[in-house]
Amino acid sequence: MAIGTYLAFAFVLLLFSYIVFRMLVRRDYRNHARLRPLASVAQLLVFFALMCFPYLFNPPEWPWFWRLPGSASLAIQRIGIGLICFGFIVSFGTMGWFGMGKAFGLNITGLTKQGPYRFSRNPQILGGYLLVIGTAIQWHSIHSYGWIFFYALITHWMVITEEEHLRRVFGDEYEAYCLKVPRYLLPLRCKVGNSLSGNKSGG
Repeated sequence: MAIGTYLAFAFVLLLFSYIVFRMLVRRDYRNHARLRPLASVAQLLVFFALMCFPYLFNPPEWPWFWRLPGSASLAIQRIGIGLICFGFIVSFGTMGWFGMGKAFGLNITGLTKQGPYRFSRNPQILGGYLLVIGTAIQWHSIHSYGWIFFYALITHWMVITEEEHLRRVFGDEYEAYCLKVPRYLLPLRCKVGNSLSGNKSGG
């Protein structure tokens, strides 16, 4: 795939994501203290577009559920598939345990600190990282590694917006939670405007 076409699609994806998370979602949180259906659907579309992005540049075999063989060695491919499967379980298992209403910002009833949120404030995003990295190392290329960067940047915009909201809603309780539980896996204190944290109820 030509690098110019790749960058053009990437620019559109990033622009759409920024508008959704830093404008539409942020406005709903500020004005309504929750997401309205339009913003929630827009979030879902962002992640659908992000996860489908490799269809633009990976080989024809990739769409068939990341099947073997890929461009890496057999051992690396198996590691990649393992990361994909584990990441899928962590991400979607967490969302299922958390509740889809909370996961998409439609139902905020309290600050969730139990289950996987005892270890990370964003376990579903960690799972997504594993899935993306597993795919990238299985079909390694500059395009795949760029996809990891896009995932990191888009989730960065999402969690900054959510953290601003969670701090407004839960105040000192959320701050205390941030001090006890790492944002991802590192013990980083949350700061509005310079944060990589935040889930709809657990932060």
